[in-house]
Amino acid sequence: MNDKNNSIHVDVETTYLVQESQPEKSRYLFSYTITIKNQGDNPARLLSRYWKITGGDGHEQEVEGDGVIGLHPHLGPEQSFTYTSAAMLDTPVGMMQGHYLMLGDDGERFDVDIPAFTLAVPQTLH
Repeated sequence: MNDKNNSIHVDVETTYLVQESQPEKSRYLFSYTITIKNQGDNPARLLSRYWKITGGDGHEQEVEGDGVIGLHPHLGPEQSFTYTSAAMLDTPVGMMQGHYLMLGDDGERFDVDIPAFTLAVPQTLH
């Protein structure tokens, strides 16, 4: 079934962490909270993540890793998993996008796209 990735929904909320950032040193820290929801009928486990982080200057950084925050959440139908992580940029604006590698209970591996989202210091974008 090729539409499995369409049954896993990813929602993202971002926050600029002003207290932990040091703009004078080009250090801008953002947190992002992600909710992954299985809106399909097939249970699946998150195996790994891939991120492409792009700063406002066009500099790209790629991050790959096992699971998320040290976990491999298993999502049954209508179950969701929420976690918060952080990203450091050297510009006040940037973006992230990527995908999760999932393993269905039927043994099939599939990618779930994480749509691009913006990281921006408040009042930077108009």
